[in-house]
Amino acid sequence: MENCSVLENLRSSPAFSERLAGLTDSELYGLVFDWHSWARPNQLQPPEFANGEKSDWLILAGRGYGKTRVGAETVRGWIKQGFNRVNFIAPTADDLRDVMVEGESGILAVCPNEERPTYRVSKRRLEWPNGAVSLLFSAEEPERLRGKQHMKLWGDEPAAWRYAEECFDQAMLGLRLGSSPQAVWTTTPRPTKLIKQLIKAENTVVTRGTTYDNRANLAAGFYSQIIKKYEGTRLGRQELLAEVLDDNPGALFHLANIEGARVTKLPPLTRIVVALDPAVTSNEDSDEWGIIAVGQDARDPMHIYVLADESEIYTPDEAAKQAVRLYHRLGADRIIGEANNGGDMIEALLRNQDTNVAYRKVTASRGKVIRAEPVSALYEQHRVHHHGMFAKLEDEMTNWNPQTDDDSPNRMDALVWGCTELASGTDGWIGYARSEVKAMEDKGLVKRTEERINVAGESHDICICGSTFWITIDGSEHCLKCQTLRPR
Repeated sequence: MENCSVLENLRSSPAFSERLAGLTDSELYGLVFDWHSWARPNQLQPPEFANGEKSDWLILAGRGYGKTRVGAETVRGWIKQGFNRVNFIAPTADDLRDVMVEGESGILAVCPNEERPTYRVSKRRLEWPNGAVSLLFSAEEPERLRGKQHMKLWGDEPAAWRYAEECFDQAMLGLRLGSSPQAVWTTTPRPTKLIKQLIKAENTVVTRGTTYDNRANLAAGFYSQIIKKYEGTRLGRQELLAEVLDDNPGALFHLANIEGARVTKLPPLTRIVVALDPAVTSNEDSDEWGIIAVGQDARDPMHIYVLADESEIYTPDEAAKQAVRLYHRLGADRIIGEANNGGDMIEALLRNQDTNVAYRKVTASRGKVIRAEPVSALYEQHRVHHHGMFAKLEDEMTNWNPQTDDDSPNRMDALVWGCTELASGTDGWIGYARSEVKAMEDKGLVKRTEERINVAGESHDICICGSTFWITIDGSEHCLKCQTLRPR
């Protein structure tokens, strides 16, 4: 069968059971750890990578494809070949431990006893029986890669690295030991600058795979859950089919605007808020609690910085504890929470964690699109900066299409609430619109004889740029975002 492992093909043979029963215990043990018997053809190293012709192997694959197993088995093979400095990079320290090292398909699980390394947690390293050493790095701390050298590298989920380019650059500067320095990159794709750079690189060989490729080895519950969540959606093309998607033309937010304003260092911030968008329920199928921290600088007009995304599926108590912890860690000025779903519950939960926390509830009096659209305008002006990468948040922002998607994701909603609080206060965006007009006046771009702000509803005019905000200046109505004359 096409793209099936050796063992999958043998299973269809009538003599397979007999041959299996005839193996000794030692032979069965060896078979369990024989990667070439279990791997599908597209999980094995391409010839041009195996022979050293190419320096980078990029595996773009859907969830559940077996990317971690491929990365771990590639490392195991390198160690057996005598490469004594094969290092790891994960998105976070937790991912390093829970996925790459101790995960079900991580390096400890794929190695037989005689090959299995010792995990030195405090030293952030693996020590192999043959004397090789693997250093373990988190992409949250790219400076730790400075000065470190590698013969081979395994980078997991580089599309989700918070400081992707800085981390990648430091890793490449150290990939210089031995006669054939190489790296294997295993990731679910996102259209980030780094991933596009790797795909286009002359020394990269790309392998693509989907969730469906590994269906036979996936738990029925996982498969049905992941398929139910993503199949038939635009995001499913990324998460299941491993397509590198361009910007969604119907989305309010575009990755190009996010990438163009991304920063790795923060200026002094004059105000920080933690924004909560609550989930209605708290079971495994619940929506996430949106918990986003944003800050503003002292510029005029001010710029906003996305500082943290702690959104997850929480119980109400867990969400409150996480929000208060983030509030103290960042030295935030206030926590704000949407009262439409949570009502006074959010304040009670927060006060239970800390009676002195500064809190304000906000109420959605306008639709989601009208709330989100001015924030989108700030992104277009490159006045909102992500401090590093927030992969899940950015996926939600760039894939949500208000024309086709009924519900907006909680991470994005929390972001919008936080930006709204900083840009104009919880009284709404009329103050923001007026401040924009005032700034245009001060620069001599317009001469005002009268001013009127009109927020259009669903049955009213929508500008060709998608805006629903109209301002009246000198007797004519113009779009706030692009200054197009309002149609009559």
